[in-house]
Amino acid sequence: MSLDPLLEMQGISKTFNGLRVLKNVSLKVYPGEIHALMGENGAGKSTLMKILSGAYQADDGGTIRIDGQPVASYNPASAKALGIAVIYQELSLCPNLTVAENIYLGRELRRGWTIDRKGMEAGVAEVLARLGAEFQATTRVASLSIAERQLVEIARALHAHAKILVMDEPTTPLSSRETDRLFALIKQLRSQGLAIIYISHRMAEIYELSDRVSVLRDGEYVGELARDVLSAEVLVKMMVGRDLSGFYKKEHAAYDPGQVVMRVRDMADGKRVRHCSFDLHAGEVLGIAGLVGAGRTELARLIFAADPRTSGTLEVVGKSVTQLRNPADAIRAGVVYLTEDRKAQGLFLDMSVADNINVCACVPDAHAGGVLDRGHGAQRSRDAIKSLSIRVASGKVNVGALSGGNQQKVLLARLLEVKPHVLILDEPTRGVDIGSKSEIYRIINQLAKAGVGIVVISSELPEIIGTCDRVLIMREGQLVAEVGGASGLDISQEAIIDLATGSEQVAVHG
Repeated sequence: MSLDPLLEMQGISKTFNGLRVLKNVSLKVYPGEIHALMGENGAGKSTLMKILSGAYQADDGGTIRIDGQPVASYNPASAKALGIAVIYQELSLCPNLTVAENIYLGRELRRGWTIDRKGMEAGVAEVLARLGAEFQATTRVASLSIAERQLVEIARALHAHAKILVMDEPTTPLSSRETDRLFALIKQLRSQGLAIIYISHRMAEIYELSDRVSVLRDGEYVGELARDVLSAEVLVKMMVGRDLSGFYKKEHAAYDPGQVVMRVRDMADGKRVRHCSFDLHAGEVLGIAGLVGAGRTELARLIFAADPRTSGTLEVVGKSVTQLRNPADAIRAGVVYLTEDRKAQGLFLDMSVADNINVCACVPDAHAGGVLDRGHGAQRSRDAIKSLSIRVASGKVNVGALSGGNQQKVLLARLLEVKPHVLILDEPTRGVDIGSKSEIYRIINQLAKAGVGIVVISSELPEIIGTCDRVLIMREGQLVAEVGGASGLDISQEAIIDLATGSEQVAVHG
């Protein structure tokens, strides 16, 4: 690693509408290092990176130096010219254009009045080969996978001679195999002298990749840790300002095997889910684990009637639910589902927090003639904001402006307003910071104490192990095994992986 920093940000502050979101923050990044930037949602990471990219201007007093030289005038164009590239969680490619057209976007090669597409295709061949891309410069981006599109973003940065590459939660949409390939590429880029700023909530990624970690909390720089002194305890305490030794808590009483709150029998869709049956008990936290593509989400959507089924029956608190045609029927029966994709399938991002919370509960608020009692709804949202510790100034704020953890709690608040018997949580802490994760686990524990039956679907095995009383293993569309409960097997990472991959098989109990 070079002794001289490639990037220095000193005394960076930023205020929006009277609220100070960055307070005198400093950051140094060296060539040939992976520098992790961590903090809870709302800590100021994104704002700091937007200042680095030129999208925001820092308040007076702060300085930015690249290669030791202070940057006087700063905007997105000058940031790119200085070698700064940012790959956001939401990729910024044009799907209707080719790979070459995306890489050259805004700086196209021309022959007279026409765009020189052949020249651009030849111009990106070297960088695509360097990255080991299996697609061509002429391929339309719309036909590429998410992992391949991410590769195009990296190719665009390298083709523009980027020195500093910022990656914001790059593995969120990727499979484990795609993640491994990305990690290998990031390490390769580090060996070639790039400075990489890596933002992620996933501790395992930070341990594997980072040379140093800088931590922000509430808009302030807390400190940094070198790779050789990284530990979960110290890092978490720096991020949240408190000890989370009791991160996972199972304070609810053991469930009663005689109190079945939901019976699922012979659930199938003729494609991804094959004849699944299980019982869920009042006060039980039941996990469903399996490899990517095993059919976990598809099973949840069948139970919630979000997708059509070819067979299957459902019984909720002893009552057979025969006419389950759509999610509204499921909600009336007392079954609610928190989707894995809160932005695309869960929240109304252009609506307020209060309106999002009240969506499912607005019918009881209606007077004769269908006029809503907005006072009742406003009070409901205030109570939910307080109960679930949603960090927002008021219920009038648009939910799209909230952090991922707070958006997830708004979605949970909406579901809980219908007083469900069964709560299905699909990847409940995906893209959520460590503090919000802890609060979501607290909510799960409280609901189990209150007798709600909870199903947790998660790709994070520590989450499954830490929160669930019993775990069903799904493989190739079938529930093939169980750990915990009456199985006699301990809930462990090794047991779940063995069963999910087919190394062992045991019966699924009710």
